Amino acid sequence: PAARPAGPPPPKRPGLLYKEEWTNPTGEEVALSATAGAHNPDLELKVYGVGASLRMTGKDGDENNPSHLFSGECKSSCAFAFRNKKAMADLTGLARVRVNTKMSGFHKVYPIVKLASGDWYIGDRPEGSSTRDWIFSEFNTSDLRWTKLDIANVVTKGNPVDKIDLSKVDEIGFADLMPGSGHGPGGWFDVAQVEVYAKPAAR
Repeated sequence: PAARPAGPPPPKRPGLLYKEEWTNPTGEEVALSATAGAHNPDLELKVYGVGASLRMTGKDGDENNPSHLFSGECKSSCAFAFRNKKAMADLTGLARVRVNTKMSGFHKVYPIVKLASGDWYIGDRPEGSSTRDWIFSEFNTSDLRWTKLDIANVVTKGNPVDKIDLSKVDEIGFADLMPGSGHGPGGWFDVAQVEVYAKPAAR
């Protein structure tokens, strides 16, 4: 039989653009600072929300309680995002984000992006389902539907849209749309590790 013509090559998955594991060598709960915050020197950590008060806790190298962000002290919805100093991110195609979380109550974190235009959007995929243990999850950014986000107040605006221009993304992070409940069980998020698999895009 005649050979079938070769089809197009399969799409190529992008490699790791950046990874954040945080750093908190003392193991104590502290406010975010230059010594307790982003571990990757190429990243700027941004915090958003009128009542945002994210804390750093956990300890470096402890898999049962790794260094992580804790949202229990947030008095309103709050968000954090990374800005890569070297390049924007191309989140089209098979780009994906991987995150390690632990939750309490009904809290979830939703992916957020700041486009090159300056507009913010929040994706429709909540992450975080376990109150017992740390769980890794990942998603393809092209699969999400997006809603415009008022980043100053961390609230959604307007109706969802199927597509936005993800070819040049300035900041990538996560938002919790509920305030924290303080320490102890009730309502907060923990985020211990974030990985972004995407092509770099020039600034």
